[in-house]
Amino acid sequence: MKIVYFAWMREKAGVGEEEVTPPPEVKDVRGLIDWLKGRGGGYAEAFADLSVVRVAVNQEYVTLDHPVAEEDEVALFPPVTGG
Repeated sequence: MKIVYFAWMREKAGVGEEEVTPPPEVKDVRGLIDWLKGRGGGYAEAFADLSVVRVAVNQEYVTLDHPVAEEDEVALFPPVTGG
């Protein structure tokens, strides 16, 4: 699974993108975020407040209960504003 981080989430996680293999019990976005947060350090800080985390799976905005699979690309970013 490819994870891509944007804006301040990239800064806190300390990486722009990475390939990960979550454990089999990770079935949805929330489970993935919980697993990433459990890695500690900047990950825990980046995901401390899920109300400011937006997610896209395979370039489509999704909710935290959206399923994830090994071949997915998951993008994590703060809210986006227009202007």
